[in-house]
Amino acid sequence: MEIDDGSPSPISNLQSHFMTILPIDRHFDVAFADALAKKESYNKHLYRPNSYLHKWWARRCGTTFRTIFKHLVADPSQQDYYAAGGLAGKIVLDPMMGGGTTLHEAIRLGANVVGADIDPIPVLQARASLSEFPLWQLEQGFRRFFGLLYARHNHLYRTCCPHCSVETDMRYMLYGHKRQHNGRFALFVDSLILRHNRDGSVVRICPDTHDIYHNEQRISQSVAQERLPIYERQSRFLNGHRQAYREETAVSFPQRYVPIAVVGKCPRHKLFFAAPDAGQWQSLAQADTLRPTLFDPADFQLAPGDKSESLADRGISSYLDLFSSRQLAVLHHAIALLPDFDPLVRLNLALLVSTSLEFNALLCRYKGGAKSRPGAIRHVFAHHAYSFPATAVENNPIYAARASGSLRNLFESRIRRGRLWAQQPEERRIVRGRAHKVTIAEERDAGLEQTDFAALQASRRRFLLLEGSSEALALPDSSVDFIVTDPPYFDSVQYSDLAGYFHVWLRQMVPEWVQGEVALGQTAVGPRTNETGQYEAVLTGIFAECRRVLRENGRFIFTFHHWNPKAWIALSLALRRAGFRLVNRYVVHAENLSSVHIMGQNALVHDVILVLAGEETGRGQTRTNADECWALPESISRDSQPFCHDCGTILGWVLEQDLADEEVAAVWNRLLGD
Repeated sequence: MEIDDGSPSPISNLQSHFMTILPIDRHFDVAFADALAKKESYNKHLYRPNSYLHKWWARRCGTTFRTIFKHLVADPSQQDYYAAGGLAGKIVLDPMMGGGTTLHEAIRLGANVVGADIDPIPVLQARASLSEFPLWQLEQGFRRFFGLLYARHNHLYRTCCPHCSVETDMRYMLYGHKRQHNGRFALFVDSLILRHNRDGSVVRICPDTHDIYHNEQRISQSVAQERLPIYERQSRFLNGHRQAYREETAVSFPQRYVPIAVVGKCPRHKLFFAAPDAGQWQSLAQADTLRPTLFDPADFQLAPGDKSESLADRGISSYLDLFSSRQLAVLHHAIALLPDFDPLVRLNLALLVSTSLEFNALLCRYKGGAKSRPGAIRHVFAHHAYSFPATAVENNPIYAARASGSLRNLFESRIRRGRLWAQQPEERRIVRGRAHKVTIAEERDAGLEQTDFAALQASRRRFLLLEGSSEALALPDSSVDFIVTDPPYFDSVQYSDLAGYFHVWLRQMVPEWVQGEVALGQTAVGPRTNETGQYEAVLTGIFAECRRVLRENGRFIFTFHHWNPKAWIALSLALRRAGFRLVNRYVVHAENLSSVHIMGQNALVHDVILVLAGEETGRGQTRTNADECWALPESISRDSQPFCHDCGTILGWVLEQDLADEEVAAVWNRLLGD
């Protein structure tokens, strides 16, 4: 079902004579934005590499937000999507900036921007990725940093090709999950097949001897002192017992995983699999001896919240438990090296090391055994939660060549490519279904950081970053032209809980910028599920503050979607209390259904873009009958696009009514309830 959002806007019935009309009030090029978003949603990091320095969750499509901003441009000559600029002299606020999409898109168009977030990671990422800084200095700093790490720790990651015995770097090590039943122990893996080759042959591990085979030919013999039987995780009966083996939580998490294979790359024989040799076992023992001397577990306590409690439920008491001893040795050295670097270089390196932890932990799952070979490593937060692998991967963070999750590869993809793109941003033009790159030569995705609001207004492409609750912003009244944001997803992912995985390390690496604990009680999504009251209360406070700082005739715009009527009730009440009315709503594509965290979950794949303005009832105008503005639907489609469209319509109707809170809830429950 396609909905024509280019039709006349409901704003024509909203006493529009008292407000300036902006292009987005009456029209939004939905078809254009939708086509771009559908392409971008498959590889967002390739479309906007400069905003993907560090891990964050639920990022929205940059193309959608650029389209939003282009519909706020007053000069017709700059309204075209591929025209440079258009927002010079404007101030844009994102009070819940998360991944920073709004800031990057607005600063490219010449605006001055203010970004706020209660979590330090969005603030640090924005500071690093928006600051104009010579790429050569970042490259020079990384070469020195990586060289020192490699020189000290490379001996722990050496291995030999099983075909010619040449010594080389280990790419990663595979582990089986040790479990027990009635005193009997066994290892569990996702699959005994380690690789499907293009010629139809396979590399596999023998479940009895732990030897590595290419089809029926043994290519590497195990020297492990203990060779427990290996079972595939999906096995229904094990030694006559149906799923009877249990994880041994009495031992530390790293001790529950046993090395079974080493993967490397030989100059002659290319990628190889081998059983761990005597040298590897010795390296592991050496690192294990060093482990107790590296960190104080008290500095790495788990964050409170449902997500982190899933770790505690498995006997994990510290984030340190999630890493191998070799990985901890590299991290300890990295932290010691960082103070010697220029502050901005140090910040970039710290964020690089921090984001690498998603690929360098024992929670990483091996997925290279699949026939499609979609890459070797499934990172820690692929499911927006902690998950526990059968076949775990210990990645080598200091692998000398580019490889998934290594520091070298992440520097190239997250920093170098991002900074090059920032100096010459590219967009895509869809021609006959194919995306073609278009360089926007006169734009830059970078600016100059300011420390106070007054300095922000002196020129263009300047940014101000605020860490803390957006319920109390250090901004003057009526000071920003536009507020554009993406609120947290209602009652779902506790991002600040998950971000605790990174906080503890950033606190060690950049203590001047990450201090104390994040106040989870002030986040919109609480650390516990079903804390609906907290979501409503926090949004109410933030929206009220948005109303205070928004200039007359400014616009408050954000994207939203949710199946749950409770989400829309909370949103409606927060907007009503803050004094906002809906000007218009548009629906665009937002999610790729092949994303691991939503696959098979009947997820909404569209966002409704909500365009709001201040109530303005203080001027003496009376509201028009809301039914003339928004026709309340009798029923709601359960298809993603019309569902989001109808929810936007209901919101507009509700915001025009003089209803008690319980009546607002009743409307949403009647229309969206099962």
